[in-house]
This record gives sequence, C-alpha cells and structure tokens, in this order.
Amino acid sequence: MVESLKVVSHLANVGDAKTLIIHPASTTHQQLSEEEQQASGVVPGQLRVSVGIEDLNDIKEDFQQAFEKSAELVQAPVSG
Repeated sequence: MVESLKVVSHLANVGDAKTLIIHPASTTHQQLSEEEQQASGVVPGQLRVSVGIEDLNDIKEDFQQAFEKSAELVQAPVSG
C-alpha cells in the first residue's frame, strides 16, 4: 500500500510540511525486540501518518487509490 502512494512520501522526518508515512516496526523501532515494540505501542501492521499542508482532498484521494490498488493485489489470483 505504501509504495502505491503518490502524494504521500515514505519518509521518517519530523517537522516536514508534506504528508509522510512510515512503518514504525521496520524503521523507528526496528532496534527493539517484538516484546519491546509491543510495550511501546508498536504493532507489526501499524503505519504512522503525519499529515502535511497539501490539499486534504489530494491526500484522501491518494490514500483511496493506494487502498484500492492494495485490495486488487490481495484479491488477484496467484499464477504459477
């Protein structure tokens, strides 16, 4: 889903003006064990979003298209 975003950036920045998304378990909290991550409130499928100053409709549309693309990939038959 994250790779499908076009407006939202996949970065771990603080204080940026643009909308950002990260996966804490594999970025900001990767040095912690699974138990330590859980204790700090980080779960494996969690994504963290920091909303920037882009037009809200652009952000919403970006997430919508990324969710739709992800759903298509999940539902696609596996060829082999």
